[in-house]
Amino acid sequence: MLKALNPESGGVYVDATFGGGGYTCAILDVTSCTVVGLDRDPAALIRAQAFKTNYPDNFRFVQGCFSDIDTLLLPYAPVDGIVFDFGVSSYQLDEADRGFSFRFDGPLDMRMSQTGITAADVVNTYSAENIAQILWSYGEEPRSRKIAQAIVEARRIKPITTTLQLANIVRQIVKRTDSLDPATLTFQGLRIFVNNELIEIDKVLRKCLPLLRVGGKIVTVTFQGLEDRVVKDWYQSHRQPNATHPSLMVESVFKKPLSPSFEEVKNNPRARSGKLRAFRVCSTQRTDIP
Repeated sequence: MLKALNPESGGVYVDATFGGGGYTCAILDVTSCTVVGLDRDPAALIRAQAFKTNYPDNFRFVQGCFSDIDTLLLPYAPVDGIVFDFGVSSYQLDEADRGFSFRFDGPLDMRMSQTGITAADVVNTYSAENIAQILWSYGEEPRSRKIAQAIVEARRIKPITTTLQLANIVRQIVKRTDSLDPATLTFQGLRIFVNNELIEIDKVLRKCLPLLRVGGKIVTVTFQGLEDRVVKDWYQSHRQPNATHPSLMVESVFKKPLSPSFEEVKNNPRARSGKLRAFRVCSTQRTDIP
């Protein structure tokens, strides 16, 4: 991430998926700059307090959904770089009561902002057809229809309220020969739907360009194909000037996305599927001196 962003002294950078502040810490430790942390999870606000203490002059935190970045960052624009680490954070996965993981028994929640419909609302009230569509569209689960039917049959007997209840229903349907848990794609599909993740990613990327200085960077880290597809589609539509931003465009910093090193995966196994892409904001206006 640091190689792609290349933060400079005096710059202003945005950690748009603050989480536990890993990127924020990395940026602030390499140069004297300002980092604005952004996150919709109320729990991130608590973790951000330590950064305000450790970096009183260099860190700011804004709570909100990154799709509202155009208004949330208005006091800090123009900025020199924005970093996104899409998907669920390690903190959310490791807290059983947040309901993101099938590794622990907890309430079937999955809400990043802790507001709105829960995953339990979906599996207990949506039709089998709608559940199957969610699992297919957002989880790319091949057995979505059979899983949806099993969910509907199970809830007739008892409401599905915990992560392990749902995981065990799926495990009766899906048999895998690899190391991936059978419930993985179902949980992914529900999480993306509950948090409207793909639409949020598309919205925030389309709002970034006016917030950045010319030469500023956008760095994205994705962990599955659906997220990466949104990023690639955005790039294709902004590599040339368009009606929305006629004087701005982006160019790719690297020819191919960067994958984590062996050492990175060893230290953080969850990073194994990560793809890092970096883009530079360019102006289409001529700067020739007559």
